[in-house]
Amino acid sequence: MVFVKGNHASLEFFEGVNKHVDKGGPVDIVYLDFQKAFDKVPHQRLVSSHGIREKVLPWIGNWLKDKKQRVGINGQLSEWRGVNSGVPQGSVLGPVLFNIFINDLEKAVTNEVAKFADDTKLLKIVKSQADCEELQKDLSKLGDWATK
Repeated sequence: MVFVKGNHASLEFFEGVNKHVDKGGPVDIVYLDFQKAFDKVPHQRLVSSHGIREKVLPWIGNWLKDKKQRVGINGQLSEWRGVNSGVPQGSVLGPVLFNIFINDLEKAVTNEVAKFADDTKLLKIVKSQADCEELQKDLSKLGDWATK
């Protein structure tokens, strides 16, 4: 499994894919898109179970706490509502918190996973029906992770 960080995530991932292809191996890649991924990170789960150290935890909790939002359409504004999920997009900390949240994504997966923020790829060299079934099992495991 691979956890690729930084701006070169796609280049590093495809360099690995090219090595398999250069050896003549058929490669299947599944691109995963978590719909509204940054918006759905539950604050309580993020700050309670993802290994954030004690000194940093209160700071992150305070940064996420008491966020409010409202919608404006044609000059009309809705009431302010509390936000209890999501990490702020456009901030430096948002993608970092998202990566912490999905840190355990590939724990039960046997094939190669590359992830950077909400961009996730699953890779498998598929030479047989058994390989296809193994890839499908990993997809099911990732689906189960996403629904919990």
